[in-house]
Amino acid sequence: MLETALSGVRVIDLSRILAGPWCTQNLADLGARVLKIEHPERGDDTRQWGPPYFERGAERMSAYFSCCNRGKTAIGIDFSSPEGAQKIRELAADADVFVENFRVGTLAKYRLDYQSLRAINPRLIYLSITGYGQSGPSAHKPGYDYVFQGTGGLMSYTGLADGEPGAMPLRTGVAVVDISTGLYATSAVLAALVQRQASGAGQHLDIALLDVAVALNANQGANYLASGVAPQRTGNAHPNCAPYEVFACADGHLILAIGNDTQFRQFCQVVGQPAWASDARFASNEGRLVNLPQLRALIRPILQARRRVDWTTAFDAQGVPWGPINTLADVFEDPQVKHRRMLQIVRHPTLGEIPTVRNPMLSAQDIDLRGGIAPPSAPQPFHPISKDENG
Repeated sequence: MLETALSGVRVIDLSRILAGPWCTQNLADLGARVLKIEHPERGDDTRQWGPPYFERGAERMSAYFSCCNRGKTAIGIDFSSPEGAQKIRELAADADVFVENFRVGTLAKYRLDYQSLRAINPRLIYLSITGYGQSGPSAHKPGYDYVFQGTGGLMSYTGLADGEPGAMPLRTGVAVVDISTGLYATSAVLAALVQRQASGAGQHLDIALLDVAVALNANQGANYLASGVAPQRTGNAHPNCAPYEVFACADGHLILAIGNDTQFRQFCQVVGQPAWASDARFASNEGRLVNLPQLRALIRPILQARRRVDWTTAFDAQGVPWGPINTLADVFEDPQVKHRRMLQIVRHPTLGEIPTVRNPMLSAQDIDLRGGIAPPSAPQPFHPISKDENG
């Protein structure tokens, strides 16, 4: 079972906000014991990033904080005090993983940097998450997700095309660089744990939001490197497939996602235009991309003439890929989302039951005989921040 894969692994978490906590929550979900170190009075900044909040009496916790701190034990220690720093060094001496996301050089002042802790615990895997990395001309600068969506290139091709009303660079609706950094960091920690089994030694993992933002360009980055042409904003259209975008129906919108020529021929049959599939302009994906404005102009009035359910029923019957544009209310009512048991309940010692989203990492053993996701044997608690006697 993946939820016990890291049983016995001890993690000291000095990270705050999202990227680091997303990584350490993954480790906790995989069975690691995660001790989250927070300032005794303030705690993690995101505890107050609301509304909305989960509240009961005097206890209050932001929904934001709850999304990335499941399954951890929180303790308040002020590492800027000699006593607090010493307490953390003692904890690190017996830990497997140490995670921090402070600005470069900050923790060295308190002898909590990698070199200091390696002297205490040579097997320690020390993960640093920063905006720009541990070295280089920008290493000293702070940085947040939004900054790197711009700096890394993502926003340059996200948004409506120039010339359309409201055209301007846009960010994504969630902190995709932070979350992706947390995922890359999780993979790096797991790889380091495997490598330590052979070498017996820990190491310093240097994960930068800038690096992740550059990597997230994926096919857009590869397109640029192959052509030398920077991608432009194209709204909802895909840069490499067509038709692959949002279209309006008589009563709403749908996503049409044609990924190959066979699917396009099936689409043409559904919309009553089989000749499009043999038209030299549209027969191949390359042709459809070159002639997308003409193809889009042909598709739009046809789809707008009927209700969405009429089209989607026909698309499903013919294997044409499509998708709805759900609100989050729609998402959590979706039968497949319910079947996969993505909504889970955890228990806070004072706030009671708190809804959360199940970690999508699975093993075959997590699927029960009824076809769903087996619930955990015991709910993972959120622990309130408590002031350590030495903090």
